[in-house]
Amino acid sequence: MNGFDPLLQPNSLLFLSLYVWSLLWKGFSLWRAAKSKQRNWFIVLLILNTVGILEIVYLFKFSEKKLSFREIRSWFVKN
Repeated sequence: MNGFDPLLQPNSLLFLSLYVWSLLWKGFSLWRAAKSKQRNWFIVLLILNTVGILEIVYLFKFSEKKLSFREIRSWFVKN
């Protein structure tokens, strides 16, 4: 029996956290790729599931309008 089985059950906190993390990054990256008319990136991001890693790389390096830490901070801090 594998020791990681309880952590990967669909109702575990780890599974739920990874799902939400992945969903947020995937949604934002797909939205930005569609808005920038980057069809190839949209298809790749839609098909591959990398738990947010590819999505984050796309947003910070390959997007036409690159995401910055200042922009992320502005989502949480309103001046």
